[in-house]
Amino acid sequence: MPAKLVSDIRQKPAWRELGRLAAQMQRARVDSMFEHDPRRAERFTLEAAGITLDYSKQRIDQAVMQALSRLAESQHFHAAREALFSGAPINNSEGRAAWHIALRRPADAPLYDEVHTVRAEMAAFVDDVRRGRWTGYTGAPISDVVNIGIGGSDLGPRLVCDALASLRQRIHCHFVANVDPADLDDTLMRMDPERTLFVVTSKSFTTAETLANAQVARQWLLDNGASEADIASHFVAVSTNSQAVSAFGIDRMFGFWDWVGGRFSLWSAVGISIALGLGMEVFDELLAGAYAMDEHFLQAPLEENLPATLGLVGVWNNNFLGLPSHVVVPYAQRLAALPAYLQQLEMESNGKSVTRGGEPSRIETVPTVWGSVGTNAQHAFFQMLHQGVLAADVDFVLPLSNPDAAGDERERQRVANCIAQAEALMCGRDNQALVDELTSQGASGFALEQLLAARRFDGNRPSSTIVMDRLDARHLGALLAAYEHKVFVQGVLWDINSFDQWGVELGKTMAGQLLGELDGGVDAVDHDASTAALMNRVRRAWNEHD
Repeated sequence: MPAKLVSDIRQKPAWRELGRLAAQMQRARVDSMFEHDPRRAERFTLEAAGITLDYSKQRIDQAVMQALSRLAESQHFHAAREALFSGAPINNSEGRAAWHIALRRPADAPLYDEVHTVRAEMAAFVDDVRRGRWTGYTGAPISDVVNIGIGGSDLGPRLVCDALASLRQRIHCHFVANVDPADLDDTLMRMDPERTLFVVTSKSFTTAETLANAQVARQWLLDNGASEADIASHFVAVSTNSQAVSAFGIDRMFGFWDWVGGRFSLWSAVGISIALGLGMEVFDELLAGAYAMDEHFLQAPLEENLPATLGLVGVWNNNFLGLPSHVVVPYAQRLAALPAYLQQLEMESNGKSVTRGGEPSRIETVPTVWGSVGTNAQHAFFQMLHQGVLAADVDFVLPLSNPDAAGDERERQRVANCIAQAEALMCGRDNQALVDELTSQGASGFALEQLLAARRFDGNRPSSTIVMDRLDARHLGALLAAYEHKVFVQGVLWDINSFDQWGVELGKTMAGQLLGELDGGVDAVDHDASTAALMNRVRRAWNEHD
């Protein structure tokens, strides 16, 4: 990947052309484009690895997509993609590769042999636990696994275990991330200490929130009859810090590498909770789906490339149509965690205001990413999506169900609502039909004008629909890999490093100082008046409680 793109991207011909096309598109309606092009849906639909992307309801045309492709090429997309897949140090601020694609390569086509060594260690351990050969301190088999991590050590495995919960057999997986005592305490209330295995996931094994929860879990075991020697029967670690892991009392550690970023890590040993809860064969299928999408992303030309198209359309909406947010609405209850997962993946990766060359970015980067599960979201924020002042770009994610479920009225409603919402965002409501409806009900004059104003839906609001053939491990792996590559493509176009996260560190460092002040172990430093007042308010409350 080029170390620095010297020229101002706004001066590139493709960027200027996109600006002109955006001005024209402000006056165009997408529903009219369908009328003029009977093949529009076909032209703007892509398929790869069991995933279908219909982006025909986006405010784009062939000229826009061609200009976006030229922009990507001017930003050396092909060289950047080659660097990603070759393991080059594209995380230039830390001098590391971002080689998560190596984690899902099959054993007969490895990129890094140690990946398969660790995977074999995982498989042996998972088999021991699931067959009851690995037991707790009383000899009872493990029935519950509690993953203690935060960020990428939590969101990815949690999403997968939720999404594929129907495949769970005997072992239940639980996830604790928040340092708020209620998160772990509420989980432990449901656990049997004789049958609980904790997976402590922290690359450095120094993550403050994770270690605080792990220490409480450790003490909980000791308080419930376990000895210090028994800790190793109830804890394993996913880390790179063997010394700290051993000092905690853990004998079994699964390693990974500094080129595995947290939000790209579920494919590594970080995903061991997935394998424990769902089976190693399910974890292998997840990797296989991601690998299939990797191969498509690597080989498909830009105009046929599903992840690249996700990225290009996102750049168009953000930088040229001025849409400030990207909304993700999965129409599947088991994908309820997908928006939170994508918030970290996209905003932690590309929420940067500095280029790879260390200069201030001259353009906006990632939009705000948010969302919730359909159909619930229709009764929450869809009012804003349809009639709010600012439009948003929406991804509807629709997994298809087993054909046997098609006769279930709830299933039919789920699918119909997803497709209808995308159509409604694009088409809006015909004003003349609304006038006819209201006048037939007796409305007239000023009352009619008020009703018309309140019920007007202008439409022309962009969305994409992503259809999964099934919600299973293979298709879920392909979907998540597609979003990862989308993030990479956008980082290339915006000329930013998508693989560091220095913005996470400052607040955590300052929290450490404040923690010392609250404990009285360090001298207070000068704070602004608001921070000082808040600290005093907390101390006063704690003193009153004592």
